[in-house]
Amino acid sequence: MTSIPISTERLVIRPWRDDEAPRLLDILRRDEIVRWLGHPRTLETVEEARAKIAGMAMELPMSEWAFEVAATGVPAGSVMLVPIPRSEQPDGSSLVQIGWYAHPDATGHGYVTEAARAVLEYGLASGLREIRALTHTDNYPSMRVCDRLGMTYLGVTEDWYDDAPSSHYVVRAGQWPARGQQVTR
Repeated sequence: MTSIPISTERLVIRPWRDDEAPRLLDILRRDEIVRWLGHPRTLETVEEARAKIAGMAMELPMSEWAFEVAATGVPAGSVMLVPIPRSEQPDGSSLVQIGWYAHPDATGHGYVTEAARAVLEYGLASGLREIRALTHTDNYPSMRVCDRLGMTYLGVTEDWYDDAPSSHYVVRAGQWPARGQQVTR
């Protein structure tokens, strides 16, 4: 089974470090990123970024991790497996979603897709039966990532987030396309 840190061809997926709070702040101070995340507001201080880093760890296989460019050692962004709000199941568990965001200087290189594919593989290998993605219905870059990952499009849902309807995707253990296969809807 894969474990954290995960190395891919170009990336290392690992926990954010406290000394990387300025980089995280540089990402999450941007309205053009935060508007897709459901955060109440952008971050404004390094202390807020440090607090966010301190709160990222969850019980594995869920957490939020940095994905760093191996050649530079610089975090390009975050990738996460987290519970979906208000999705509690009869057994007390919650549905799990994958999410991501990247610094503008790291977009357009395929890093998000590479990081997300590795984390989907990790989550399924860790025993998660399914992983969902929920994107704003006009977040076309994230919907394209879901398509490149071969996630199954389930339509639009208003079940979990109050701020807007979400395009809903899923991968299920044993049904997810082979690595590298791309599916378009």
